[in-house]
This record gives sequence, C-alpha cells and structure tokens, in this order.
Amino acid sequence: MTPTELNALSERIIAGEKIDAATAIDAVNSEDKTTLYKAADRVRKACRGEHFNTCSIINARSGRCSEDCKWCSQSHAHKTGIDEYPLIEAKAAVDMAVHNAERGVERFSLVTSGRTMSDKEIDKAVTIFEEVKKKAKIGLCASMGLLTREQLEKLYKVGLRHYHCNIESAPSYFPKLCTTHTIEDKMKTIRAAREIGFGICSGGIIGMGETMEQRVEMAIYLRDEVKAVSIPVNVLVPIKGTKLEGQAPLTTEEILRTFAIFRLVNPTAEIRMAGGRTNYGEYQKEALECGIDASIVGDMLTTTWTQGIKEDMELFSQCGRDPKPNEKNF
Repeated sequence: MTPTELNALSERIIAGEKIDAATAIDAVNSEDKTTLYKAADRVRKACRGEHFNTCSIINARSGRCSEDCKWCSQSHAHKTGIDEYPLIEAKAAVDMAVHNAERGVERFSLVTSGRTMSDKEIDKAVTIFEEVKKKAKIGLCASMGLLTREQLEKLYKVGLRHYHCNIESAPSYFPKLCTTHTIEDKMKTIRAAREIGFGICSGGIIGMGETMEQRVEMAIYLRDEVKAVSIPVNVLVPIKGTKLEGQAPLTTEEILRTFAIFRLVNPTAEIRMAGGRTNYGEYQKEALECGIDASIVGDMLTTTWTQGIKEDMELFSQCGRDPKPNEKNF
C-alpha cells in the first residue's frame, strides 16, 4: 500500500469503514512505515482524542494454575520459582488501590492466576471491591478467568464496569499455545460479561511465534467477536522455565507495526500498552505515535518490568496526552 493509499485508508476508517483482513495485511506490510504510523495516529486522534486512559493491576492470586499456557510463569507445567499465594487479604489490595488513585490512575484491577474462581473466592473479592469503593476514587475491573454468569453478576453489582479476559492470540494459533482451554471457553465468559453490561477488556501477547497475518486475525476477532472496548497488547518477555523461554524477541519495527494495525482495525477501542515494555522501552514515545491511547502503569504482574507511575504520567503528558482520570469511568 502506497503512502497515498494509507492516508486515504485512514480517512475511510475515520468515516466509519471496517477494514477486512486483506486490506489490513496490505496496510501493515507497507514499505513506508512512517506513513503507516501516522495514519494510525490520525485515526486515534479522530476517534479517541487526546485523553489517555491508565489502569493498574495487582497480582491478587499467584501460581498454582491448572492450565498449560506455554508463555505463563504461573502454570503448574512450568518451574519458574515465582511466589505462590492464595487470594490476597483486603488491606493489601485496598492500600494498592488508594496508592494508585492518589497518583491519578483511572482504573484498578484484581488479577488472579488459575482457570477460574470459587464462589467463596468471588465473595471475598466482592468484599475487597466494597472496601476499595469506600476509600478510593477509581474505576474497577477484574481479571479472574472463566467465571460463570452468576459470579460475573456479583462483580457487576458491587460496581465493576470492566471485565478482562484475554484471547491471547489468533484463534488459528491459540491451540498451539494452550491445550487445557479454548478460545470458545473464553468467549462463553466474554459473552456473559458483555450481556450483563461489562465493557470487555481483551487482547493478547505478541511475539509467541505467530505471524503478522495472525496478529491481524486477532485484531479483527477482537473487533467483530469479542467487541472489546479495551485491547491490551503485551509483548512477550520469555521467562526461564516456560516452554517459550527461548523465543526470539520481536524487532521494535514489528511491535510498532502491530500497534498501528490494531488501531486501524479497532478505531474506537482503547489500544493499551501492557506487559513487555522492556522490549521497546526507549521507543515508548514512538509507540505513543502509532495509535496507542492507554497503558497499564505501576505494579504489573510480578514477572514483568514497568517504570514508576510518576515517570509514566510525565511521559504521557510530554507526548501531549491527557492522563487525568475521566470520572465517568468510576
């Protein structure tokens, strides 16, 4: 696709066109990467504006996971030496939520390892969220695996308005990464959450051996099937002891092209920097010019790196973004 065609494509997307896989692949393979990035950011500005959404997560239950996801340090199939603990006590979670709210973070999520949660654990999580609501002005989210409709309803009733469930990779590639659950298992939870009223946060990890065409497939699936309102794009950090510990890293160009095509395919969703920012740390400003309008900040999962909230907020502001919380998300 030529620069002129890329610019025309961005205008058509702004006008409401949903691009198909062939068009997206043609765009992402353009030789002129600078024009690709500018086209994606033009769409971001038109469809999302300058507000920059921030969220923080706490690893609320660690390890002991029954699933065999090849990338994950928390799987029972891997020996990675991570800490293992049950659902955290309320005080630790509430303190973290207050800490993030005081620093201007817009949304806070409890993230738990494992396939799902017991009803008893959900009730404990509800108590934690009730305490957070009393003490912190911050939006609430959860990432707790394959929950039932009844469990999701409890979370919605206590005030959560986003539920996170990554599809992780393209449907055509996911079976090569995990055999203990399927994309359809995830979709059952996602559909139930969406029907209840949750905004769906769902994305995945790039750099696990998939092709760029499969990344396009994932982006389109997130748009058409998941209907995600927030799409975290993680970049694999190979962890010693996992089956992907020897996976070759992506180039910065591949990462930036992926951000750009996710924006062109999903013009109205939050496209979120997430795990693996070590892979493009010095290029974060460039990433913010490829259509990104959101980020996880602060305390990410225990096996990944992040810079501090203060540094993140300064970076976003320097790039002309507005990271002040939008209270309609509370």
